[in-house]
Formats: sequence, C-alpha cells, structure tokens
Amino acid sequence: MADEQAGTLAFLQNFYTDITLYMPFEAHEREPAPAPAVASAPAESSTPVAAAPAPRPAVASQVPPAAPVPPAAPVAVAKPVPPVAAPVGKLPSLSGTGLSAPPTTPPPAPTTPPPAPASPAAAPAVAPYLLTEFSTLGANAQGVVLLVRLPAERFNKLPRNVFLNNLLKAIGLVMADVVLVNVEGPYPVALQNLRKEIAATHILAFGKNLLDVAVRTTQIYEPVQFPSVGLAYLAGAEVEMIEYDTSLKKRLWGGLQRMFLNQ
Repeated sequence: MADEQAGTLAFLQNFYTDITLYMPFEAHEREPAPAPAVASAPAESSTPVAAAPAPRPAVASQVPPAAPVPPAAPVAVAKPVPPVAAPVGKLPSLSGTGLSAPPTTPPPAPTTPPPAPASPAAAPAVAPYLLTEFSTLGANAQGVVLLVRLPAERFNKLPRNVFLNNLLKAIGLVMADVVLVNVEGPYPVALQNLRKEIAATHILAFGKNLLDVAVRTTQIYEPVQFPSVGLAYLAGAEVEMIEYDTSLKKRLWGGLQRMFLNQ
C-alpha cells in the first residue's frame, strides 16, 4: 500500500513542474511519513488542478481474541495424619547423653489395718424341740399325762369334756388323777423338759408329733414302752375326731387296755 501511494505522489510531482511534492524514502526507513501537503497552483496558471485521491481509511487492527482461561486446578484435600503409636518396650537409656532420670518417690508403705475385734464364740445350735414351751392343767404330779396341741381357749375347756371323763372312768381314773399338758408350738415338747415339772409314767397323746422321744418310734393306737426312761406312751387322733367317730373310739380303747389293764 505504501508503494502505491509513493507512485501516485511521483505522478503529481511530474505533473507540477518545479514543485517537489514527495521525496520517496528508502526501503530501510520504514517510519510513517506525514500526510503530503498539496501546493496551491500558481495564480497565472489557468489549468485546472486534478483533485488528489482521498486516502483510504486506516483499517483498525483486529484485536486477537482473549486466550481461554484454563479451568481451576482441583484443590487437594489433606488426609488426616494417623496418630503415631507410642513405642512399646524399654525406654532408651539416658547414659552417655548427659541427662539423668528424674528422682522417683518410693510408694508409701501399706498401712496394716488394725485387727478386727474378736467376735464372741457362737452359741451352739439348739434343737427347736428343746425350746418348745407348754402349759398345764391339774395338780397331780404323779398322775397320767394327757398331751394335746390346742388353742388356749379350747384347752381350758378340756377338764369338762364328757368324752375324756368317760374315757378315764373306763380305766379307773378321774380328771383329778391326770395332768393336761398343751404343747405351744409346731415342734414336739422335750421329755426332759416335761419331766422337770411332771414325773409322768404314762402319757396319752391326742395328735401327731407331740413328744420328742416318740416321733419316729411309735404307731397310732399302739402303746410303746421306753424302759430306759420308765415311760409308757400311746398316741391317737385329736380329741374332737375320736369323740365323734365310733371306729376310732374302739381302736383307742384297745390300746388303753394293752397299756393299763394288761400290766
């Protein structure tokens, strides 16, 4: 484009004689030339002057597109650091390092607790039947014993019982000749305790498990002799059962005959 402008200016220079309109520059001088000034024609010339061609508008240089922005690099997440396990084993020796181990305080000596006071000797176990209590009705200490286990109210009515009075009469006794003994508790009474108050030689028991020495050695309505202690023993059912049962009366009468009348 610069060569084309240079040619046009050279033509105009030749057209206008003696007027230098353009001095072409060397190829090595590539500096932009100022716009050429058009000299006005001399006044005496009547030749019309040709209009110079309008310069082409300068083309704006194209702006190169912006370079694409590279995507952001992913941020690396730091992994948690696992805890470092404490070394197991012996600690390194401090000899040769100039360091000394801290002084250790010896543990306090264990205190010996004072001796516990000696507990009193435990009392020997006592058989339950040795603690069984009893109550009595009658004053003949040498008489026959009628052994029962009844509530206190019913026991106090036995001296007036018709069945018992008739039974004693059949063996030649009366109520004043015997002692009524009521066992107070579920266990039998001990013969040794009974003998402390009554020197009984014959015991007629109305009920089960009333005398300790006869618990496992007797049968109902069968008289038993205890020669070692000088005692004759006969067991039967409760008074109120025999009183209203004829068969039981017969069995009891047979036992009484072997115990008293056949001696």
